[in-house]
Amino acid sequence: MIGLGAGRPDRVVALGAHCDDIAIGAGGTLLTVCRARPGLRVDALVLSGGGGEREQEERDALAAFCPDADLRLTVLKLPDGRLPAHWDEAKAAVEELRGRTDPQLVLAPRTEDAHQDHRGLARLVTTAFRDHLVLGYEIVKWDADLGRPTAYQPLSPEVAEQKVRLLQEHYPSQRHRPWYDREAFLGLARIRGIECHARYAEAFAVTKLVLDLEG
Repeated sequence: MIGLGAGRPDRVVALGAHCDDIAIGAGGTLLTVCRARPGLRVDALVLSGGGGEREQEERDALAAFCPDADLRLTVLKLPDGRLPAHWDEAKAAVEELRGRTDPQLVLAPRTEDAHQDHRGLARLVTTAFRDHLVLGYEIVKWDADLGRPTAYQPLSPEVAEQKVRLLQEHYPSQRHRPWYDREAFLGLARIRGIECHARYAEAFAVTKLVLDLEG
């Protein structure tokens, strides 16, 4: 397992239960790391939304959020809101992903997320990626489940604004939702920025972190 700030990764895994989860929770972080590391390999797995409009939105969006990266995206067709009933399929997909990549960084939902799909995926990730740095991203929603983060990625004002713009541009199917707006996304980023002495930031939960203070 690598520690925070332990060099730039060349392989990243990003996982979402639904199309747009990755972009909402970690879009600014992906923009930041992909800009800093051209050619970065990003393996992304989304459990639901495959075969329709949502999959195309996700493909276009993640291509924009991962500029100059070697992006490899898989979008499955598990039914939204029913991950517990499709546990074996989800587990097999996560384990298959783990079998073909050994990333330095994993971006996934938090284990404390109130949504059963997010929470279920988070638990699968911690069993498949046991020796990796896993950052659990947060998604603001009606459930009021935001917690106290333990890790932060500062975002430049340019990246924060670009994240909001790309979310609005690439997910037209979500624009009708009352929480899906500029104020929500930028407001949370501003709060997380205050907490880490930056203008904006994305925040994450870290379940386990191994330190190497001799290095």
